[in-house]
Amino acid sequence: MALDHTRDFFAATPFDPMDLAQTSPGWYWTRWITNLCAPTFVLLAGVSAFLRQQKAGVADNSRYLLGRGAMLVVLECTWISFSWQFGYNVLILQVIWALGMGMIFLSALIWLPRTLVAVIAAALILPHNLLDALHGPTSGILFKAWHQGGFLPLGEGFGAAFAYPLMPWVGLMAAGYAMGPVFLWQAEKRQRFLWISVAALLLVFVGLRFGNIYGDPDAWSEQAKGGVYSFLSFMRVHKYPPSLLYLCSTLGISLAILAVLDKYVKQRVPVLSLFGRAPLFFYCVHIALIHALAWVYMGWRYDYHPSFVGRGQKLPDGYEPTLLACYTAWAVIIAIMFVLTTAWTRWRDARAAAITSPAPAAGSV
Repeated sequence: MALDHTRDFFAATPFDPMDLAQTSPGWYWTRWITNLCAPTFVLLAGVSAFLRQQKAGVADNSRYLLGRGAMLVVLECTWISFSWQFGYNVLILQVIWALGMGMIFLSALIWLPRTLVAVIAAALILPHNLLDALHGPTSGILFKAWHQGGFLPLGEGFGAAFAYPLMPWVGLMAAGYAMGPVFLWQAEKRQRFLWISVAALLLVFVGLRFGNIYGDPDAWSEQAKGGVYSFLSFMRVHKYPPSLLYLCSTLGISLAILAVLDKYVKQRVPVLSLFGRAPLFFYCVHIALIHALAWVYMGWRYDYHPSFVGRGQKLPDGYEPTLLACYTAWAVIIAIMFVLTTAWTRWRDARAAAITSPAPAAGSV
């Protein structure tokens, strides 16, 4: 995730890294690998909601999801949208918006039997590419927010960009909730289920994708540049909105990684466990940090100040995006975020301990 956002600011390209006519395998995979993030976040948010409910109960969990979801939507529309632009011309509705709305949606669904939640999740995910044929420039706000995505003007010099339309994302969070009991099983049984899911997802992906049958609005094709680019075409699936094949391919890989970690990693990995304890802090800080450092660096070197908004903007004379700059900046960002997140979690833990510690008895020293 941070790699992709670093690329946006430190290594903006005059072409789409997924455009096979202009990209290279290095740029392509640097962009593609980050596709794993959002589906994993959303699915595991649903799993976490189920696990929380085992202790909190349905009523408390519903209130929590409703409040937490509303907070995330407000956060996306304020600080996070500002962090991308260092201005306020566009509401950029991305993964935090999708997570927030998914929680609001799930706060109602959890009152239903879990089997019915699974059916609703499947109904939102499996057939949603049938709506692709309805996309058009005259679509209204509800359809853009629900399925099509895109930019919607809301006034002179202001608008909303629905980067993450909701239909498949809220369905995916509901699927994570329905999947929740798996994470209460014995390790061997859980891992077996995960590997079966991986095999099923990847088989569906390959089967549907190979024949361009269903599940993605963009067909793949053999490329004149050779087999490597043909494979890139095969793997280039639609993220905005996430197609069925996008979800199958990314979740197939993510669940495989999860199964491996579950079986073989018996001790905490410091960086992963640290960031995993404070994901919202990481997200809220890292975008503004990347933007600020890129603003200083690009301003010093090229007299140019990058912004996430306005992909059609003219890049400065003499500027050439390089993967070396992208990965170097990314490593620096991760190091800074490690320090900041360490400080944040220590302060948070100390504050929580102070709140929960019993007050000393009167007269005691």
